[in-house]
Amino acid sequence: MKNYQIENIGKFSDVNQYVFSPEGSPIEIDGKVFLKEKLGLTSMEVSINKNQPGTGMNFLHKHNINEEVYIFISGSGEMTVDGDRFNVQEGSVVSVKPEAIRSWWNTGKEELNYIVIQAPSNGIMGSTIEDGELVEGKVPWC
Repeated sequence: MKNYQIENIGKFSDVNQYVFSPEGSPIEIDGKVFLKEKLGLTSMEVSINKNQPGTGMNFLHKHNINEEVYIFISGSGEMTVDGDRFNVQEGSVVSVKPEAIRSWWNTGKEELNYIVIQAPSNGIMGSTIEDGELVEGKVPWC
């Protein structure tokens, strides 16, 4: 078994081929693909997302365990978290605690592309610096 997994989901422009429908719900969300199962992730969920202009998450939700980080890659939109409304755009990074009530919408004229990372709140055991370790060897491009 290898220590890595590769999955090609296609270009951001093609993410709309994916449709997410929460189990037991009539809701369908176009342009959302989860990577946990595709990559065999064990401690986080990552999704690649795209909303067309005038679309987005048309319901409020929260989580029981997972905090989320939204990383906006392109486009512009608006989020609401616990009743606060604010603009997001390329370069915006938003962290949201599990209990926070949230939603978002593409208010722009272009696609809103973003990545969402979910992980258990208070689950990380150390920082990257504390967890990382240099190993002997030469990288192939140097």
